[in-house]
Formats: sequence, structure tokens, C-alpha cells
Amino acid sequence: MKADARIRVPTRLDALVAAAHIGPAMAVTVLAGLLATAQGLAVGRSALVVSAVFAGQLSIGWSNDLVDLSRDRRTGRSDKPLVAGSVSVPVVRVACVVAVLACVALSLACGLVAGLVHLVCVGAGWAYNLGLKTTVWSWLPYAVAFGGLTAFVALADSSTPPWWWPVGGALLGVGAHLLNVLPDLDDDAATGVRGLPHRLGRRWIAPVAAAVLVTATAVVLLGGSPPLAAALPAGLVVLVLAAVVVGATGRRPFVAAIGIALADAVILVVAR
Repeated sequence: MKADARIRVPTRLDALVAAAHIGPAMAVTVLAGLLATAQGLAVGRSALVVSAVFAGQLSIGWSNDLVDLSRDRRTGRSDKPLVAGSVSVPVVRVACVVAVLACVALSLACGLVAGLVHLVCVGAGWAYNLGLKTTVWSWLPYAVAFGGLTAFVALADSSTPPWWWPVGGALLGVGAHLLNVLPDLDDDAATGVRGLPHRLGRRWIAPVAAAVLVTATAVVLLGGSPPLAAALPAGLVVLVLAAVVVGATGRRPFVAAIGIALADAVILVVAR
């Protein structure tokens, strides 16, 4: 009996989703959802927070590919939908504008102060795309965005975040930044991108990132003081993932960093 083998052809919608860097966008959105759970937000409020974060992440992802289009073409990044021509520049621009407008409306619906904090977080992502990525300050937008995300969630509940939320979040952001550029070092070097990771060099990026991420976990465990039955397994998972960060290649260190971030978020859920 002959199998009916059908090859799925990617659509323009698939390409548009890919251009948004959907993996990291979803990871940050899930992190926001876990933080909302830790904060004890009502279902409706949590949905509003998560929607605002998702819209902001989409805008950052699409703006990144739009800003980097000429650079990606020079380095032959055929894996990028805009370079491959699987989605057009006008379509991505319109999607980006819609995401920005949705982000502004959803963020401010969470409260004026909370909304402004989140818009600063999104603005930090845009600042990275628009030029800070090429400077020694490339880590700063990640620190602001991840640290500010925790404050946004707490302020959406009209409360002040505990100290370890923004501190741990900022450290997680810096660690994620260091690893995010690791697979693209050669392409970045060819186009003049010289952020903090590039200045550290390939040899030191992973070890420094692992140290930063483990420090973030230590901050969360110290501040949250979760039950020992939860803290020990979580700490072990983080140490294993940190070993992956140091020893793996390609995108796996960045995926492991995301795993550490989610592990820390789970700790926050238990400890809060």
C-alpha cells in the first residue's frame, strides 16, 4: 500500500511568524505568564499582561528583521524570510505597526505606571535593534527589558516587585544576550557588529554567560526562599543546563539559557 506523502509548503503566514523570531517571543511570553501566576493575578488581568508582552515581542522581532535586512542580505542569510522573499517588506512593516499599536493599548490597559514600564521594556528591545547591539552597551537593553518585565507584572497588580525579581530578571537577560549572538559571531563580524559578546570573544562568551545565569538563579533562590524540596531539584536542573551552555554548540546554549529562565520562573511560582 502506497503512502500518501504530502509536503507542506510554507505559506506567507508561516514566513511572517518566522520573521517575528517566534521562539524567543513565545519564551518571553510564557515567562510573563508564569510571573503573573506567581503574582496571583486574576485570569483576565493575566491574559491582558500576557497579550501586551506578546504584542511587544512581535514588534521587536519584526523590527529586528526589518532593520537587519541589508546586513542579512550581505551575509547570505537565506534562512531569514525577508531575505528569502517568502514574505514582503511591506507586509512585515504593517504587521510591526499593528503589533506596536496593540502593545501600547494593551500595556496601558494594565494601568498607567505598569503600562509605561512595559513600554520602556519594549523600547529597550527596539533600541537594541536600532544600534545598541553594535556597542559595548549591547547588554543593557536585555537587562532593562527582562528586569522591567518583572516590575510590569507586579505593577499590573498595583504592588511593588520584591527586590529579587528585577535583579534576577536583569541577570537572566544579560545571560540570554551573551548566548543569543553566539551562533552569529562570524556574520556579525563581517558586517561590523561589535557588541559586548563580540568583545569578549568566542572562547569567553559561554563561560561568562553560564556564570551570569547561575548567579541569577542564586538570586532567585536567596530572595524567594522556596521549600527545599523545590529548591534542590531546581538548582540541579540549572547546573545541568549551565553545563550545556558551556559545552554545547549552535543554538543549544541559547535554548539552555531559556530553560534556566523558565526554571527560575517556576521557582518564583513556588516561592511567591
